[in-house]
Amino acid sequence: MTLGLSEMEQAALALSMSASAQAVLWSLPLAIGLGLLLGTKRFPGHAVLNAVVHLPLVLPPVVLGYLLLVLLGRNGPIGGPLYELFGWRIAFSETAVIIACAIVGFPLMVRAIRQSAEAIDPRYAQAARSLGASEARIFASVTIPLLAPGLLTGTTLAFARAVGEFGATITLAGNMPGRTQTLPLALFTVTQSPGEDIAALRLCLISLALAGTALLASEALGRRLSPREGLAA
Repeated sequence: MTLGLSEMEQAALALSMSASAQAVLWSLPLAIGLGLLLGTKRFPGHAVLNAVVHLPLVLPPVVLGYLLLVLLGRNGPIGGPLYELFGWRIAFSETAVIIACAIVGFPLMVRAIRQSAEAIDPRYAQAARSLGASEARIFASVTIPLLAPGLLTGTTLAFARAVGEFGATITLAGNMPGRTQTLPLALFTVTQSPGEDIAALRLCLISLALAGTALLASEALGRRLSPREGLAA
């Protein structure tokens, strides 16, 4: 089922979904670590680290994309050595799309996980330790289940944010149909072409449907898994 999409639009939709999913999966372990650290520990530099993690939420996306381009371009401090040593070209590639999606969605994941971590009663872990459970088992059987509301809400919101990402993507990855053109970039392209009003409306409706579904899913998961709901049940 193509919904009347052209080949270019189908490729853009597929790339948006694939890149967003990969961005969430690759950044989830770090998001869990930082969410737990920020939610359960207080240390010198806590506020600074929290601000750095959430910086992508307040930076203009084009500025964020430019900073990533400076770092990851062929002459950048990260992209240069990767290209020279391994021949990896990050900027203007599908990898760049995934990185842009990961960066813009990452703060939403960390924030949701941190809020769940702050609500965890440390006595659960203490009780598990008193019964001889290892730290790995405590993490898998106690911490992760208690983090479930934040994990699911955060990943859903991060995925939705990644699907709608525009500014950082077009700056770091460009707008190449079939290679780096995502759904928002395809919408931008058709709005610049005369007589493409129907295509623009179609892509706009698809974007609204994806965003709305993600938000509704996030809300439903948050309510279903919240401790308050569990007690009420």
